[in-house]
Amino acid sequence: MTQAPMTDAQALRDSVAQARRWVVKIGSALATNQGVGLNLPAIEGWAEQMVELQNAGRQIVVVTSGAVAEGAARLGWKQRPSALPQLQAAAAIGQMGLVRGWDQAYEKFGKRAAQVLLTHDDLSDRQRYLNSRSTLWTLLELGVFPVINENDTVATEEISLGDNDTLAGLVSNLIEADVLVILTDQEGIMTADPRTDPQARLIEHAPANSPELEAVAGGGGAWGRGGMRTKLRAGRLAARSATTTIIASGHAPDVLRNIAAGRPVGTLLYSKDGKVSARKQWLGGTIRARGSLRLDVGACRALLEQGKSLLAVGVTSVNGEFSRGELVVLEDQSGVEVGRGLVNYSSGECRQIAGLPSDQIESVLGFCREAELIHRDNLLADSRA
Repeated sequence: MTQAPMTDAQALRDSVAQARRWVVKIGSALATNQGVGLNLPAIEGWAEQMVELQNAGRQIVVVTSGAVAEGAARLGWKQRPSALPQLQAAAAIGQMGLVRGWDQAYEKFGKRAAQVLLTHDDLSDRQRYLNSRSTLWTLLELGVFPVINENDTVATEEISLGDNDTLAGLVSNLIEADVLVILTDQEGIMTADPRTDPQARLIEHAPANSPELEAVAGGGGAWGRGGMRTKLRAGRLAARSATTTIIASGHAPDVLRNIAAGRPVGTLLYSKDGKVSARKQWLGGTIRARGSLRLDVGACRALLEQGKSLLAVGVTSVNGEFSRGELVVLEDQSGVEVGRGLVNYSSGECRQIAGLPSDQIESVLGFCREAELIHRDNLLADSRA
């Protein structure tokens, strides 16, 4: 496992201690009593720590799970439902208790909370994305704690973000957070499953995009949709905005205080690459693409090594149905994603001009909207998450 040298690792911890803007994500297993109602004492404990951090000059956004589990508990259900209408009903019922729990916890320490419900559409539409960011920034400047959850009541499978780990990573991009803290019921990312391997040890720090982390990340629990793999994905999303991620146990006493003090808590994931532009963060965070383009070796090299636009001549095949301006995934000849971007031509038009030089587009289509299939300003290369 590739880790930072110890001196660099401490420097990363120290930078987290100096971070001003935080996103803190609380998982279902922590926010509820393993699916039986809310864990209100724990919520109050985290709120108290966050208030202390805010009083010291930090801004904090909370991404919280637990609405479905709380709703199911209120309905007397013993298992998480699988049917979408039941899930949405449970979320609607549980969201009332979840927000009230956080609001009362902050109110006890003289602070205000604000409920923010987001869907994939809110983050994939550029105008709604910018509006959401402005609202969150305003709440932070007012000293309010935004409490964010996915809007499960209206989200369908088509527009669902999938899990709140992913949502937390996208919110980190959205508000340009300095640090993302993911609190879970595990100590962090381990070298193996500690339930079956007594030699398993904590990975204290690693690059967010390290491929070795995939092998040791596991799935989710009964009441959540995530697992360590989705937390790793969240860390990789956050790394696009140069956000440092810490995955740590929410059961640990004073966990947020210790992180803020620069102590070695949990697994720290850091970005080895520079921060990409806000627009390209948005492109990379738009989860569902409408289709894909398969590229030849030359086109892949132009994108990845030279930062160039995608031309039709480099496309070997077109998959899916999409309109002009929609998001498509770019793949190499092995089907591995090498980027994504907003396409200037529809899928039908792309099929007609694939493999052709730009100066032949007009003769085939009868018009030439753009010389590029995807302009580099609308393209995020190597956006694998």
